Amino acid sequence: MNTTLKAALVATTALAASATGVLAEAHGKMKIGITQNNVGVDSYQTTYEKAFIEAANANENVEAVVLDAGGDVARQIAQVEDLIQQQVDAIIIWPTNGEAVIPAVRKAQKAGIPVIVTNSNIAEEGFDFVASFSGPDNITQGARAAEIMCDKFKDMGIADSAQIVQISGQPGYTTAIERAKGFEDRLPEVCPDVKLVETQPGDWNREKSQKVMEAFLVKYDKIDGVYAGDDNMGVGALNAAKAAGRDGIIFVGATNFAVGYEAMEAGDYWGSIYQSPVDDAKAALQTAIDVLDKKDVPFLNYFDTPKITQDNMDQFTKPVF
Repeated sequence: MNTTLKAALVATTALAASATGVLAEAHGKMKIGITQNNVGVDSYQTTYEKAFIEAANANENVEAVVLDAGGDVARQIAQVEDLIQQQVDAIIIWPTNGEAVIPAVRKAQKAGIPVIVTNSNIAEEGFDFVASFSGPDNITQGARAAEIMCDKFKDMGIADSAQIVQISGQPGYTTAIERAKGFEDRLPEVCPDVKLVETQPGDWNREKSQKVMEAFLVKYDKIDGVYAGDDNMGVGALNAAKAAGRDGIIFVGATNFAVGYEAMEAGDYWGSIYQSPVDDAKAALQTAIDVLDKKDVPFLNYFDTPKITQDNMDQFTKPVF
């Protein structure tokens, strides 16, 4: 989706028919605007957008305005201001930068428009201006990824000597910060002798992550594991290791992509965290509707993201992104 305003969409929610009738009578059509981070950067965000539009198309009580910032903070701020001028009833924002968008979110809140943050939260100093956050618990995801890696090292008998590298997401992006923090805090608790020797950003990009890993492989003769902020980056790192003939490295991600799932099936990639962009998108839309309907919505409205490894992947369907 490009960054121009898309046609208004008609949408549905999981509300019962009688409830939707009451809602429509009470509010009229709810106009909900969304400004996304960067739809073209990876398949997760592309699938999220498709699912959001489909959920919106199913609800006769919602008129949605769908925008994409294209990874540009200034553009996203301008989009929030545009949605304010359009007098939408609620704004959903997938922040391009957790700190930089706070003034725009505050402006929306002052205009009486509730803001729902989706997928990646804004910085804590902006919490007072947000009605709810809908998405995964990224700290928990990072912690679970550390547990996956530690358990594997224990099984291999190298938990007392392993050293690893980390490929993080985009700098300044809350999801990247939180997934790294969750991993870095949890790893020494479960595997205190494992050494994290270096972290470099992969910017959620597979090609860049492959280059980062190539540099790691030149710099370090011993790499036992790689933790990547998502499987898109993790598979980039895996490709670099394969090209260099460096076998036996344990790869763990924090969002299971189709390419990660396939690499797990092939026995090349050990584990990740299972997260559905379809659930993510539907949860964000439903949270916005619930806020407008004056329901009791938790500030941190998390959905669960379980561990997935080669050992239990048969319990999960292959991701569609």
